[in-house]
Amino acid sequence: MYPFIRMAYQLAIHRNAPPLPLTGTHVSRHRCWPWDIDLWMELNNGRTLTLYDLGRIPLASRTGLVGVLRRERWGLTMAGASVRYRRRVRAFEVVEMRSRAVGWDDRFIYLEQSMWKDGACCSQILYRSAVTGRAGIVPTDRVMAAMGLEGESPELPCWVRAWIAADAERPWPPEG
Repeated sequence: MYPFIRMAYQLAIHRNAPPLPLTGTHVSRHRCWPWDIDLWMELNNGRTLTLYDLGRIPLASRTGLVGVLRRERWGLTMAGASVRYRRRVRAFEVVEMRSRAVGWDDRFIYLEQSMWKDGACCSQILYRSAVTGRAGIVPTDRVMAAMGLEGESPELPCWVRAWIAADAERPWPPEG
């Protein structure tokens, strides 16, 4: 089940946090509860993706994107992800989550999130997100204008560009 109460809690505790620039970093803390673990007594990989929502939505709120989505009646979707898992997170442990936009192209906003415990990175995810409207994906220049932002995207890091290029080679639809 989706953690609606945890999401409401995160939005509530960060509601008065100062605004962030689009590429600013939102930092939050999250506990791994027993219902988040798998058979190996560690944070379930699927639940990890759900917990990343708990950092991404407050980030969108603090950057002003949520207000624009509501005003324009747009949606926000994930159009791709690449995740690395490196350290276990066990029941009752607390992780620090760092969430930020690294840049954008003409269609997508690229987000990086990571979970940290005792100064070490446990996992990191790169998301390709899209703002959607009735006609499909809303171009990012239109999104940026609606947010009152001017200028170009920061240069995407080489590892993000490499992921974009590799993903473009992936067949779609998948071969049966």
